[in-house]
Amino acid sequence: MSNKSLFAHFQLKSLDLKNRIVMAPMTRSFSPNGIPTDLVASYYEKRAEGEVGLILSEGTVINRPSSSNDANIPHFYGEKALAGWKNVIDKVHSKGGKMGPQIWHMGIMDNHHSGWVPPVPFEGPSGLNRPGFNNGNTMTEKDIEDTIIAYGKAALDAKNAGFDCVEIHGAHGYLIDQFFWEGTNLRTDTYGGKTLAERTRFATDVIKEVRKQVGEDFAIIIRLSQFKPSEYTFQLAKNPQEMEAWLQPLVDAGVDILHCSQRRFWEPEFEGSDLNFAGWAKKITGKATITVGSVGLSGDFFGAFAGESSQPSSLEELTRRLERGDFDLVAVGRPILADPNWVAKIKDNRTSELKGFSKEALGELILE
Repeated sequence: MSNKSLFAHFQLKSLDLKNRIVMAPMTRSFSPNGIPTDLVASYYEKRAEGEVGLILSEGTVINRPSSSNDANIPHFYGEKALAGWKNVIDKVHSKGGKMGPQIWHMGIMDNHHSGWVPPVPFEGPSGLNRPGFNNGNTMTEKDIEDTIIAYGKAALDAKNAGFDCVEIHGAHGYLIDQFFWEGTNLRTDTYGGKTLAERTRFATDVIKEVRKQVGEDFAIIIRLSQFKPSEYTFQLAKNPQEMEAWLQPLVDAGVDILHCSQRRFWEPEFEGSDLNFAGWAKKITGKATITVGSVGLSGDFFGAFAGESSQPSSLEELTRRLERGDFDLVAVGRPILADPNWVAKIKDNRTSELKGFSKEALGELILE
């Protein structure tokens, strides 16, 4: 199997990458009181040393009182947290790596199993995180305005710290996705609407503010998903026309790269074509895309939480689609979480040295 396409150079605005492999954002609750530690910095440093092309951080929350449901999720605001992230990016750059933080607001959440709750109630478009489940407040227009400003401030802080890009988390049922979904966005103002195109308003306003803060030459990524954690087969956009109505406003607002999350990258998005989510997104918008979903492993991410183990799997289908031009970059999650040298092993065809994945790996920051 040739890995040549995976190790081709990629350049777009502030991103200059030695290969097409992206470390996917993966929640790691190892930042006490929101402050990334030296161990967190070493975790990312090891992935840079292991030749990951672009590292995307775990979700790191913006400056809103209830942006997180977990005290150990990192913040991307406040002097101590930003100093922690400055330590991270300096260590990554010292190993020749490139990195962007994923800036995040969780929106309406279930209460954390630890019993910790934020100082004020969760906030979202309509108080819901899924139909029929209300666990927070409906955002006022002032709340929305302040949240948009907080996204922009986090992005500017990322640029000022020396990060190479920024990713906005717009997927997986969190705040921006709660605005996209008719099941959680029941608003009747300009941030609601009967169509998906209308419900992109909050996301586009966030993107515009981020672009305003970071300037034209800094790469902006947005992570999106069709599925919901409560419904894996759900589709926000049920056909290519609806997908265009969803994605084109995001691109027009200033997004450079669409990070298209799905459970299994090889599954087609719509009938009549083998294109996956990232393939359709690139075809529709012409923008660069990242594919993700069970790359390099036999089982998917959700099975890992249920205790299922996964074994290394072939990258042949992935490279075929990459060479065909379906997408530009490939995000890899659990294999890199479990093995900081996964990329280097793939590059050198050391497939016999690849590790499997078990849920125990989720519970530690693996450094070797």
